[in-house]
Amino acid sequence: MSIAYPDMARPVPHAPDPGGRLVPLRRFAAAAGLGAVVVVGLGFGLKAQGWLPVGAALGVYGAAVVLAGWVMARSYPHRALGLCNLVTLLRLALMSALVAPLVSGSGAQWGVLMVAAVALALDGVDGWLARRQHLVSQFGARFDMEVDAGLGLVLAVSAFAAGSAGAAVLALGMPRYVFAAAGRILPWLDAPLPDRIGRKWVCVIQIGVLIGLQVPGLPVPLAHAAITLAAAALCWSFGRDILWLWRRRA
Repeated sequence: MSIAYPDMARPVPHAPDPGGRLVPLRRFAAAAGLGAVVVVGLGFGLKAQGWLPVGAALGVYGAAVVLAGWVMARSYPHRALGLCNLVTLLRLALMSALVAPLVSGSGAQWGVLMVAAVALALDGVDGWLARRQHLVSQFGARFDMEVDAGLGLVLAVSAFAAGSAGAAVLALGMPRYVFAAAGRILPWLDAPLPDRIGRKWVCVIQIGVLIGLQVPGLPVPLAHAAITLAAAALCWSFGRDILWLWRRRA
């Protein structure tokens, strides 16, 4: 559960069908293999120097795929995988590929910006497809949310490593993980939140600013202004939802 990335759509009622879960899981594994090819191709295309950075990108992708597959095997309610989860898997591959230039130290570049922009443009497509194909699930919403969080973290570290922004930019990539850690200490923070369109717009602002910070040679005052805007939007979103949860705590 997250405040900044709460596209947690309600699951469609379904009849128990444990055997049917193997069908989408097998298709997910096959599609993940193709996604690995995307990671390798983009990793080298983004000027990663050698197999070490590409291997790091593949490691991130593989770990995420294994975790997603494990959650899918336990909780995915549908017999069909659907285009929705394939789009999210593609977004995961795009996000993972961005690890390669980060590890190789190639810095901010237009290629990183373009790959991240495609990943952002596809955000929301998976949810729309899930509703259209009647394949809405908590798994799909959580999968999409975690990819958003990973993309934000990778872009924040990339902007910091490239020198296009100060250490403050790292805070823009951490909200999901800080909130998850806080939920371990304060269980009332882990309660479900109502859907709010404003929360989704804040996520778009956050990722959009982080993408903009990948521009080589971005003026420092402009970078600082963008970071301040995104940080203010995140504080508003987190503050509003934390207050809502606090008022309803047990």
